[in-house]
Amino acid sequence: MKIRKAEIKDLEGIKSLLLQVLTVHHNGRPDIFKGNFRKYTDEEIIAIIGNEKTPVLIAADENDKVMGYAFCIFQQHIDNNILTDIKTLYIDDLCVDENIRGRHIGSSLYNAVLDFARENGCYNVTLNVWSCNESAIKFYEKMGLVPQKIGMEKIL
Repeated sequence: MKIRKAEIKDLEGIKSLLLQVLTVHHNGRPDIFKGNFRKYTDEEIIAIIGNEKTPVLIAADENDKVMGYAFCIFQQHIDNNILTDIKTLYIDDLCVDENIRGRHIGSSLYNAVLDFARENGCYNVTLNVWSCNESAIKFYEKMGLVPQKIGMEKIL
């Protein structure tokens, strides 16, 4: 396995994984997430891959097939009234193909994100996880992440 920055040739593999992620979210919260859609269109994925502020790392097998990805976004609040100027790498989406989970691809990908963040002068790495995605919560806790803030709701 190798971890590298995503390229346009990875589009089909990324699209397949995006559908897996949406299925998990739709099954957990069909009141919020539509079924059988993707978070990004082809054009949006291509733009994200080409933007230095939105790096995408992929885990590829020996045939260069996408096994997992991490969509990331650099965030910084320069001269904000209440927030410090720290540079954050936000993980917008991290997924490993559901058919090959348990082979430490996710932890390797996550650790590559940490290394990438350090190399780029980031103070921290953050992400959001839906409470209905218990397996993701367990994975992130195992990776050493702790809650930074909690979003709450009251359905009316």
